[in-house]
Amino acid sequence: MLLKLIACEVFTREICHCVATSRHVIDLEFTPKGAHNEPGYLRGLIQRSIDAANESGKGYDAIVLGLGLCGNATAGLVSHGAPLVIPRAHDCCTLFLGSKQRMKEHFADNPSQAFSSAGYLEHGGDFVRETDEFRERSGYDVPYEAFVEQYGEENAKFLWDTLHPDYPQDGKVVFIEVPEFKHLGYADACRKKAEAQGKDFVVIEGSTDLIRKMVNGDWNEEDFLVLKPGEAIAPVYDYDEVVRALKPDAGESVS
Repeated sequence: MLLKLIACEVFTREICHCVATSRHVIDLEFTPKGAHNEPGYLRGLIQRSIDAANESGKGYDAIVLGLGLCGNATAGLVSHGAPLVIPRAHDCCTLFLGSKQRMKEHFADNPSQAFSSAGYLEHGGDFVRETDEFRERSGYDVPYEAFVEQYGEENAKFLWDTLHPDYPQDGKVVFIEVPEFKHLGYADACRKKAEAQGKDFVVIEGSTDLIRKMVNGDWNEEDFLVLKPGEAIAPVYDYDEVVRALKPDAGESVS
């Protein structure tokens, strides 16, 4: 197959490593790590790349996204040419760990846990990824007054508290160490940064399993959503399905 792969640059090492042994021909494009701070901007960036791939005349067999929902940045994306493929992942943590199951094992009890990887240290800016998954899962960047106006005071308070949970700050940084790159010493570099900020440091083992499946075209239904041309990515906000396909005539909002 001829594939177009659009991915966040934090996966540069992992993806290039896996692409080098893939049986398919893959054109790579990486989005800036910092774009995740502006989901609307990132969504537009990716959509333009999808459109350009379809208009390139190369005849891609599929366009693959090396991203998760990423603060709803991928919600609503659609390909009008080649099929669109996306992992069932909320963010990059799942891809670094190699499966949804391991993500739940390590982060379900504290989805806002700060974590890092080689890519976070290599590509500037913050050396950790700090998520507020409830906000990402809801897609709400809405002022409290808007909730009151729409739902009433009592319901608004309940919704606001649910969407803005007060997780305890445990002062810990988790480094996801992908074995293939352990020799680069990024875990020690991250440890020094974490300890300099007075934070505890923990290393857990990552895996390229999910990324390898992604670049090899092993898109099983459990781990990937394959959308037909014209179908849009719609978030589900659970730990299992994560995303689903929205039919062109469904008339529903996807974010």
